[in-house]
Amino acid sequence: MDLAVVDLSRLQFALTALYHFLFVPLTLGLSFMLVIMESIYVMTRRPIWRTITRFWGVLFGINFALGVATGITMEFQFGMNWAYYSHYVGDIFGAPLAIEGLMAFFLEATFVGLMFFGWDKLSRVGHLFVTFLVALGTNLSALWILIANGWMQNPVGAAFNPDTMRMEVTDFMTVLFNPVAQAKFVHTVSAGYVIAAVFVLGVSAFYMLKGRHIGFAKRSMTVAAAFGLAASLSVVVLGDESGYALTDNQKMKLAALEAMWETEPAPAGLTAFGIPSLKDHKTHFEVKIPYVLGLISTRSIDKPVEGILQLVATAETRIERGILAYDAVERIKADPSDMTARADFEVHRNDLGYALLLKRFVADPREATPEQVVQAAWSTVPNVPLLFWAFRIMAGIGFLMIGLFATAFVLCTLRKHDTRWFLWLAVLAIPLPWISTELGWILAEVGRQPWAVEGVLPTFLGTSSLSVSQLWGTIIGFTVLYGALAVVEVGLILHAIKKGPFAEQEAFAESDTPTPAPVVA
Repeated sequence: MDLAVVDLSRLQFALTALYHFLFVPLTLGLSFMLVIMESIYVMTRRPIWRTITRFWGVLFGINFALGVATGITMEFQFGMNWAYYSHYVGDIFGAPLAIEGLMAFFLEATFVGLMFFGWDKLSRVGHLFVTFLVALGTNLSALWILIANGWMQNPVGAAFNPDTMRMEVTDFMTVLFNPVAQAKFVHTVSAGYVIAAVFVLGVSAFYMLKGRHIGFAKRSMTVAAAFGLAASLSVVVLGDESGYALTDNQKMKLAALEAMWETEPAPAGLTAFGIPSLKDHKTHFEVKIPYVLGLISTRSIDKPVEGILQLVATAETRIERGILAYDAVERIKADPSDMTARADFEVHRNDLGYALLLKRFVADPREATPEQVVQAAWSTVPNVPLLFWAFRIMAGIGFLMIGLFATAFVLCTLRKHDTRWFLWLAVLAIPLPWISTELGWILAEVGRQPWAVEGVLPTFLGTSSLSVSQLWGTIIGFTVLYGALAVVEVGLILHAIKKGPFAEQEAFAESDTPTPAPVVA
């Protein structure tokens, strides 16, 4: 295999996924904020709330359009860049994506037009119901995609079939209720709600600083403060649940993001600061918070947390057992009626994926040397410094968001919306939750390496038969296209914000103003 093709395929998918994820969280959060704002309009019948809903709906629509466009491109990459991955696990991974298209995407596509153009054609309650269905569709879309991604992190409900040489579904309900997928969904969606709340809060604060649309801005700030406080608290609580899910399913990822080289005796402490060293397998200048890691990862103070060195030793053992599973598969391929080979495979089937790690170093894993087994075991360690700092920056921004929204909630409750230092803070905070969610996505995906599917299929085996020049051509093409689209989207959003929420009414009033008759002496 050409590892340059592997690295470029990963780079292209990472760029597309990170770009797509700039739009998805805002769509998730704004959709339900629109439901809240329109519900207030339906209950109070005050026109200002209709104006508020329609303005934020315009910004939602601009963002929604680009999110859909980038998401479709990303799904095509599974066949374009990751053909063997799609062949090997497509029976499981493809099902949630298909359901997402049939259930969620069609729901959004059906009702989003009614939401934008049905204001004067539907009743107030009818239009609110349509807005709710659009919000439901966007969040269901995230659910099914994260079920697929959660299976990659924790491949339950499926098994390798030596007769077809593919992974196949054994229990779809187990795939559906995968604990990792559930934890990822609620944590990701809550992060999207925080992004939307910060966006609404920041734009409203901008209007307040400019002295424009004060009544509109105050009401929008109040909704954003309450919604954002609830969402930011949820992110931290549900992030803790995600950490707990790692303990049983992705121990190496947990050890890497903590830069924990040795097994931490109970009660395990959380490293608040340190400098991980890949060279000597230590974390220098550690500052630990006692008990915290044990409480997060094991929900106890009497259970240890395994370190990287111990997990590498475990990987060596699993690789050695996996070689036996690989040998049994080869014997089954040669003679499908060999019952002894099938029995041997059943004993070691859970370790087959670990033997495949050796294909990076030797064509036939059965011919691997002890040194190559050690190399393969160490390849299960992801980029420790990147994960260590990504987690801390992500978590730090999460706690900053709680402080921001708690302050906003207090100021809005006291009707001190025009506190200038806070208004500037709200505007400057707009990019922070985006940075946090992108780091969270890096943490989830880089932390899974070297696996495309944890313990089942190494990433380097999943690629298509492409050339380096083909990959560079598509990477450059996507970068140029997406860069242009980003400029267009930001320009449209800034143009809509500059026009303000009352631009439509003002234009309507001007067109309705009668031309005065000339005065005759």
